[in-house]
Amino acid sequence: MTDEITWYDSMPTPIGSLLIAQRAGALVHVGFAEERHPHVRRGIWRQDGQRLRPVRDQLDAYFAGARQHFELDLDATGTEFQRRVWGELRRIPYAGTISYAELARRIENPKAMRAVGLANGRNPIPIIVPCHRVIGANGSLTGFGGGIERKRWLLEHESRIAA
Repeated sequence: MTDEITWYDSMPTPIGSLLIAQRAGALVHVGFAEERHPHVRRGIWRQDGQRLRPVRDQLDAYFAGARQHFELDLDATGTEFQRRVWGELRRIPYAGTISYAELARRIENPKAMRAVGLANGRNPIPIIVPCHRVIGANGSLTGFGGGIERKRWLLEHESRIAA
């Protein structure tokens, strides 16, 4: 029965309150508290900040500039294509950026830029799976579920820490 329960908590960050959730010991969701969460499965949800302490600690360290990589078990629900895109997102170096075209090329499907953008937008674990590091071909900041200002903040934060 425990595996069917989604454990969740919220946490304050410099870019707003985050809703974090895990199921069966793996992180399944990170989202901004005020947004809709269409990719979160229904079921039994219970709040437990202690159970989510490792996630909170790593996110707190990231926002404090003390962590550049996350060491968490992840379970992102999606299609095989989406999971390939999300896997490639995790390979983008801290403080680095790539274009949607480059991301499509890296998953060996160079004509799938639009599909890559859609998969990027459905990433259920942003920040940890760094979809904010994908930008327009001309260097412009495009699409981010939390809004462009948050995307800008995340990229500037990483650049400051990496410098």
